[in-house]
Amino acid sequence: MNKLRLMSLFVHIVECGSISKAAEKLELSKSVLSSALKQLEQELDTCLLKRTTRRQTLTSAGERFYKQCAQMTKQAEEAWLEAAELKQVPMGTLTVTAPNALMRSIVLPALTEAFAQYPDVHLNLVSDDKHVDIVQQDIDIAVRVGASGDSNIKQRKVGQFCDVLCRSKEMHTDIESAFYIAQHWQIEPIAHNFTLNGQDHLVQYSVKHRANTVFDVASLLEMGLGFGILPDFMLDSNPLLEPVPDAKATKANPIYVLHPYHAHVPMSVTLAIKAIEDRIEEVISCEN
Repeated sequence: MNKLRLMSLFVHIVECGSISKAAEKLELSKSVLSSALKQLEQELDTCLLKRTTRRQTLTSAGERFYKQCAQMTKQAEEAWLEAAELKQVPMGTLTVTAPNALMRSIVLPALTEAFAQYPDVHLNLVSDDKHVDIVQQDIDIAVRVGASGDSNIKQRKVGQFCDVLCRSKEMHTDIESAFYIAQHWQIEPIAHNFTLNGQDHLVQYSVKHRANTVFDVASLLEMGLGFGILPDFMLDSNPLLEPVPDAKATKANPIYVLHPYHAHVPMSVTLAIKAIEDRIEEVISCEN
């Protein structure tokens, strides 16, 4: 029998006052407890309890051993309760990664609001436009554009956004002669569709400037240096920008939330995913 189980049964025998009462409390047979005590004394090669038909008393060795076993049992119960509490009350470090734009506009405000009432939750936010291995990097939640092909990862679509061709409100350059400010991932040739006089019109652009974050692209657009695409949810936070008139909407980009938990998902992860989904529904209106 497992040593820790033997020690736990010994504590119950001592605290209940007899093997019979301990067996009744634990819903075990008296023979199981008698065998456990016998095995324990044999393995320790010492007598722990002196028993008569009316009473039991601890030997000096049994007294010392009981105190240590009782302390162990108490610590085990506390560990059990604490682990169970983790499921009921969010606590601990929650590591979340997301692309820069989604982190600042969606994830960060959603999580800071959701966990404001949970002081034992510690957010660890990682902004990264590159996909990271969420298992190797010990990530609890990854927010990504597009689905993952990893069957070992749990994922769920929580929304979508559209890229919008934008410009400065002070810019009035003709759509065909405007310079283009590209995201780092955009590959030339870059073209956009417009609806002019009821007809589709395709305009191909040459890239004038590039930037590796959407925030730098937005800054260049605000300076009136050209046209460029931004996620639709960024327009509200960039009042100097506007959609380029007559530009057709782009295809919707699906947003997925991924996590590595297949069972017993931590409460903090469940709450975080719900908060992110609610935030997306609140600020994004793309319906393509």
